[in-house]
Amino acid sequence: MDSAIVSAMAGVLGSLVGGSAAVATAWVTQKTVSQRELIQGDMRMRETLYGEFIAECAKLLIDAFVHTLDDPEKLLPLYALTNRIRLTASQPVLAEAERLLSHITDQYFSRNLTVQEMGQLARSVGADPLKAFGEACRAELKLIRARL
Repeated sequence: MDSAIVSAMAGVLGSLVGGSAAVATAWVTQKTVSQRELIQGDMRMRETLYGEFIAECAKLLIDAFVHTLDDPEKLLPLYALTNRIRLTASQPVLAEAERLLSHITDQYFSRNLTVQEMGQLARSVGADPLKAFGEACRAELKLIRARL
């Protein structure tokens, strides 16, 4: 074979391999960036949802300490948030959300607390009923961050 043809073929094949490597690198980079953006968007959505749930639980829990359930529609936003959590959350987060919903409902049907009893409850060890939910959320978000 003529050395000019061999040199030309080597040049063409080298260009093809180099061009293919550049295309493959760009494709992998774009795929990684897109996947990272999706995961970050999912995390933001979950953080917002969990924050809304915590705010609603805190409001209803305090209300349940001093009132009976005179208007069942008070619980509607909490049921809606729980079902939104059900769509995306891990099983531990969902279990804690359902536990909180049950705790708040039970409190509405329990006797009302006095201001002094609420103060004692607030100062007692392990008094925060939202803590387990927050910890489950933090663990879930940590696992999602690890995928980044």
